[in-house]
Amino acid sequence: MKILGVETSCDETAAAVVEDGARVLSSVVASQVAVHHPYGGVVPELASRKHIEAIVPVVTEALEEAGITASGVDAVAVTRGPGLVGALLVGLGFAKAFAYGRAVPWVGVDHLEAHIYSVFLAREAPDFPYVALLASGGHTSIYHVKSHCEMTCLGHTRDDAAGEAFDKVAKMLGLGYPGGSVIAERAAQGTPGKIHFPRAYMDKSAFDFSFSGIKTAVNRFIQKHPEDFQQLIPDIAAEFQDAVTEVMAYKLIRAAETTGCRNIGVVGGVAANRRLRERVFEAAAQADRRLYVPAIELCGDNAAMIAGYGYHVLKSQGQAAGGLAMDVYSRAARR
Repeated sequence: MKILGVETSCDETAAAVVEDGARVLSSVVASQVAVHHPYGGVVPELASRKHIEAIVPVVTEALEEAGITASGVDAVAVTRGPGLVGALLVGLGFAKAFAYGRAVPWVGVDHLEAHIYSVFLAREAPDFPYVALLASGGHTSIYHVKSHCEMTCLGHTRDDAAGEAFDKVAKMLGLGYPGGSVIAERAAQGTPGKIHFPRAYMDKSAFDFSFSGIKTAVNRFIQKHPEDFQQLIPDIAAEFQDAVTEVMAYKLIRAAETTGCRNIGVVGGVAANRRLRERVFEAAAQADRRLYVPAIELCGDNAAMIAGYGYHVLKSQGQAAGGLAMDVYSRAARR
């Protein structure tokens, strides 16, 4: 079954064709970074307008790359939430119209669950059950995954998500947007530990996160060193990155030990961060756990994960998984 995936939850317009939930035939992503860069973050209205402009060309390119026409699509999967409502509506509207016009089934899927599924698009995939750390711009959570369509949130961020903290700290330091890549680049030039920032474990036996404190610590350091903090930016970035990734790696391993899972995964945009990958790999080796991380191009928002996960949702729920009355939602449900 060839499924066309459509993703428009934030500032990437993406389309992909995935066969039988695993074989990626195409994956196209149109980024809006240049549009939002001057504002230091995503402007929802601009994002929605750019999705409208890009959706047809991106889907057309995905079909061409997969070597099929619209008639070769067996089903459509689309992100219905969480995300920016205006942006989501563009993708949902297109998916409904495409599926209705081609008389094929369609399914609306959860963006976060699709991220968790992204590890199954690699050559080697984990056995169930496993524990997954989802770290992105809007969400930082740990899930206990029992099957493709059965997952429980063990903990989530109480304030800023990891990616959001990266963006805000980058803005404080005058490094621009998006923050994840520029912080990682500067951190590679610095030394963690030269400056100390707190590790916000909250409760070490629980799985919730909080990154507002580390963001405040960076801001206070800048205020105390207004004349020379710019020379210290590499060390600030390195210590900030270490403080965030240390907590995420610890809680992921702790969750695996608590649930008895031998396999762990790291997914979401922040999973592309090299330091996070290194920390989790080291922690997994020490705890005798096996780590699964998607390819870099599948860490950020993409439609391959939507199509792949949509295949299993469609198998599980059938026609009940989609309907013309289905709407989008902006926030993730707490499970």
